Amino acid sequence: MCAAAAAVWGRAEQQDFRARVRGCLLGGAIGDALGAGVSQLSVEAIRAAHGAEGLADLAPAYGRRGAVTAATQLTLFTVDGLIRAQVRRDTGAWHPPTDVHRAHLRWAATQRDWGPDERRKDNGWLACEEWLYTRRDPGRATLTGLADETPGTLDRPKNPAARDAGALVRSAPFGLLVGWEPQLVCQLAVECAVQTHGHPAAYLAAGAFAVIVHGLARGETVDGSVQRALAQLAPRPGHEPVAEALKHALGAVRQGIPSPARIASLGDTDGEHAEDALAIAVYCTLVGEDIRHGLRLAVNHDGPSEATGALTGALLGALHGETALPPGWLAELEGRPTILELADDFAMEMTQGPALHGPGASAPGWLARYPRG
Repeated sequence: MCAAAAAVWGRAEQQDFRARVRGCLLGGAIGDALGAGVSQLSVEAIRAAHGAEGLADLAPAYGRRGAVTAATQLTLFTVDGLIRAQVRRDTGAWHPPTDVHRAHLRWAATQRDWGPDERRKDNGWLACEEWLYTRRDPGRATLTGLADETPGTLDRPKNPAARDAGALVRSAPFGLLVGWEPQLVCQLAVECAVQTHGHPAAYLAAGAFAVIVHGLARGETVDGSVQRALAQLAPRPGHEPVAEALKHALGAVRQGIPSPARIASLGDTDGEHAEDALAIAVYCTLVGEDIRHGLRLAVNHDGPSEATGALTGALLGALHGETALPPGWLAELEGRPTILELADDFAMEMTQGPALHGPGASAPGWLARYPRG
């Protein structure tokens, strides 16, 4: 797998890219935290707890407001893996799915261990963040897929029946590889999704989501980005459920005022299947008056609100950048310093990597943060 030639980055382009990276990662985490407060509740139960209009603000989850779930944890480790893939490229070892898989194995260690294992030489800085060492309802397929060091492949995927959104919710960072062509972004997301989720609808939904984020991060429209994702899906076996879900989301925009009933009409599983969660996120991104409105739509339904919230937040954040995010929700977001630091590291690696490592330069501190081993 080879990336396209890197873009020439001027200062304005770097600033815009960093704003979209921050927006995508912080937006996804905010949506995740918003949905966590009503996870798996029915619309009726949400309204009974929060009023006729449903959830309008962060609600306590895991003992605090603003807590994130495994969706955000895994997304952060995806970013870590992508940075390391770029750093390792200097050595001639270039296989991003392997680096992302290793990063997800480091996340799996956070679900077993009490805290960072200082004996591990490949931790880097992210795996030493103690707040990540807590279990926040990871899906069964994610845990079993990462229970050993053998990666799944397209020929031999892990958990062939797994169709939930567990791989989808960690796939936004692939779309932030704006110097890559869409087909490579899609392929990488798919190859990393099958490491835990082997159903075609699950791993192709992850690929389509990455392509949509990719378009938004490049400054394209939501509709144009979805059309590009549909084009990438078309030649892939088993793409029909994902393509139909995306087309349904586009069509629903013209069918009236957004509502929980409209969202429920986007699939038979209320977002339990990956393709339905993706459709809900695309729909809420298209019809949301602003990020707050779009996220409220995304979490006030019968399905996995943390998943649909995380997906919608990532899309809206990539579309509008960090300054459009609701500041009150950002202020209470768990792990915000870590997310910001990782977002800025990703943006710096993608735009200024040669100044950090390579034949002409070496920053020892950077290689300590992102070890090549």
